[in-house]
Amino acid sequence: MRPRHAFLLCGLAACAWLAGVASSVRAEAMPPAWQTTWIAPPQPVWDERFVLPPGMPSQLRDVTLRQTLRTSLGGDRVRLAISNAYGRSPLRVGRMTIRRPGHAEAVPVRFGGADGTLLPPRAQRLSDPVALPVRAGERLEVDLYLPGVAAPAGFHWDAREPAWLLPGDATGRPTPADAPPLSARAFVTALQVQAARPPVAVVAIGDSLTDGNGATPGADQRWPDHLSRRLAPLGVAVLNAGISGNRLLRDGMGERALARFGRDALDHPGVRAVVVLLGTNDIGWPGGPFAPGEALPTLDHLADGLRRLAAQARARGVRVVGATLPPFKDALQGTPLEGHYSVAKDALRQALNAWIRTTSAFDAVVDFDAVLRDPADPARLHPAYDSGDHLHPGDTGYRAMAEAIDLATLLGAAVEDQR
Repeated sequence: MRPRHAFLLCGLAACAWLAGVASSVRAEAMPPAWQTTWIAPPQPVWDERFVLPPGMPSQLRDVTLRQTLRTSLGGDRVRLAISNAYGRSPLRVGRMTIRRPGHAEAVPVRFGGADGTLLPPRAQRLSDPVALPVRAGERLEVDLYLPGVAAPAGFHWDAREPAWLLPGDATGRPTPADAPPLSARAFVTALQVQAARPPVAVVAIGDSLTDGNGATPGADQRWPDHLSRRLAPLGVAVLNAGISGNRLLRDGMGERALARFGRDALDHPGVRAVVVLLGTNDIGWPGGPFAPGEALPTLDHLADGLRRLAAQARARGVRVVGATLPPFKDALQGTPLEGHYSVAKDALRQALNAWIRTTSAFDAVVDFDAVLRDPADPARLHPAYDSGDHLHPGDTGYRAMAEAIDLATLLGAAVEDQR
């Protein structure tokens, strides 16, 4: 049986009102604008001493990196951002293409009219516009040929999407049946589409619960994916700024959210709202394999960090929706990563959730804890929603999270501003 949701779904009247507003926005004569439709926030690559493997070789030489992505909104043209974030040496791209999977024709992606480009360390570059009309929810395949020696940068672990390393310049060629898939991304960090509508976006920022660990790979079952399907008919993009292992207060697998919030959540065109789901790793990591020497943060420190995020967003005119932390009793039990859960950690999680539900720091709250917990044992994920590791939801749980977000509460005033 499905547990009761703490948030009501968008009511028929509210949904109809939002749809009417979106229709009026699309009907206005607008010059073409660039809208970010997909992102993969970069993070530093760690070495073999860390408890998890990076999922990608530490050095790439004369290879083509093939990656797939899913659009949130469609448009008439596209352009891609490639990143050498956290790179220590220049990145040389020899050739780049984009195509729909299964289509024979791959379209060249150029930079200043050239097939390749050279990126200094820590730089990002947008490609020239590519005449490739795409639809909302469409999957695309991007090839990046690296002719020299390169270390992964613009890196994103646990992509939940297949990627492949192919020898030589294999841009646009079929993927060999025996090519082993990779579990991480690199270099390609954003896709933009051009369309005759003003850009409007929602950003989901968080850790692996937002990045989608536990969801079926390649099936677009993360909660931001489900939210994207609800908002696409309204012309609203959903950008997944989740990084597995991310933390609010301290660097972890990626810079702490307080440091990356501007780049990954606020700097995209048309961002109107941010859903913040952070704190699980701040609570779960200390004393375990990820951070054996750390002490638990205090409730005051966690609350202050969330206040500071909310203040950054509000200073930019962006709505902030705070999300409660789902339960994780027995998380990763029986694995080398066991140690995420304790009674003391759960008490801190529940105290933080009580603060999130009652604070005035957020414009609204979505109670993911109430959505996902087991009524018979509220410290544990409901069995119907558990991916099996007792920490991450599965496909059904992620769908329930997205459905718990009230669309009028999330975007009503922001969409109204587009009249």
